[in-house]
Amino acid sequence: MSLSFSIARRLYGHRAEGHRMSRPAVTIAMWGVAVGLAVMILSVCIILGFKGEIREKVIGFGGHVEVINYRSLYSAEAQPVVIDELLMHRLSRLDGVTHVQRFATKTGMLKTDEAFKGIVLRGLSEEYDTTFLAAHLLEGHLPQLADTTTANQIVVSSLMAQELNLKVGEKVYAYFFSENVKARRFLITGIYETHLREFDNTLVFTDLFGTQKLNGWETDQCSGAEIRVADFNRVEEYAFDIAQVMNRTQDRDGNTYSTHSIKELYPGIFSWLSLLDTNVYVILILMILLSIFTMTAGLLILILERTSFIAVMKSLGATNSQIRHIFLHFAAMLIGRGLVIGNILGIGLALLQKYGAVVHLDPATYYVDAVPIQFSWPLIIVLNIATLLLTTLVLTIPSHLVSRIQPARVMRFD
Repeated sequence: MSLSFSIARRLYGHRAEGHRMSRPAVTIAMWGVAVGLAVMILSVCIILGFKGEIREKVIGFGGHVEVINYRSLYSAEAQPVVIDELLMHRLSRLDGVTHVQRFATKTGMLKTDEAFKGIVLRGLSEEYDTTFLAAHLLEGHLPQLADTTTANQIVVSSLMAQELNLKVGEKVYAYFFSENVKARRFLITGIYETHLREFDNTLVFTDLFGTQKLNGWETDQCSGAEIRVADFNRVEEYAFDIAQVMNRTQDRDGNTYSTHSIKELYPGIFSWLSLLDTNVYVILILMILLSIFTMTAGLLILILERTSFIAVMKSLGATNSQIRHIFLHFAAMLIGRGLVIGNILGIGLALLQKYGAVVHLDPATYYVDAVPIQFSWPLIIVLNIATLLLTTLVLTIPSHLVSRIQPARVMRFD
């Protein structure tokens, strides 16, 4: 153990015996670090939670990657493409692919005696992963999913239910327009809510076979296939690999396959989520600057009020470097204590929000009904280390004030 560290530890252990002014200054400096770190932890957890919540909702409606008919990109109605068992098996064997599921869509209109509403009927296949829909059901249950029969069951959103005054167990007429008008009477088996108005306002879920019949398609024709991959952070890479296999190939009817990642299908949403990172960077920079400012002010006050101590140390043969290290070790101990308090505050408040949902939001504006929280422990550790290193490093500048203190002049006045 170095002499500088030993003396700094004794100063830190007996800091209450210091001068009247230095005690509140040091306390304020320590709390500046604590509050700064707590705000940084909360900001990161909230932004990660918000981005994760919105991303999972969008993915729940469309998978990570979609393989569709190229003509669907330029058509108001989805165009059919053959997705048979052989192609699904081929897609499922590609590197990184974890699940493949078919879907079909048909635009139409729900109508009651009092009102009507435009919809997109989305037919789900038997192998469809319904975990997302089931998690967001408010009432009832999902429709029976079968590839060879239809029960004419649907799940509508809470927005539609309120607008058309629909309830679970009721029947409602739907009309679909192509060359002629097709009418269907559906049984409402469930009501879902995700707070994403872009989807809740239009999507109605039913079985695949019924949607294929409405479109006049064969049993192996769909609007496309949704593909889940192992790592969303590599979704563009996986989409490129799938495109290399599928793009510019044709089905038996001459329809060309086209591959798109979820980011390409909904660029506005994901661009908006990316902008949130800028807010995090601004908050992190401001909070680190706050920690640096308060610790610098505290260290300067401490040095100025310890001039007698510095003069005695110099008269005993201590070098400027040794004395600077004493104050830097002392500052590092204060920063360490501030980090401990900051972690307790930041993580504690984040846990309270995560499991208690204390702070609520307007879902019409923020797409969630409470502030979401997602922890990233490696990032929290990095925040702690970065705050400690940056603050201590910057404090080396004011610590050079020690070299300007002359023992003869100080002792003369004392």
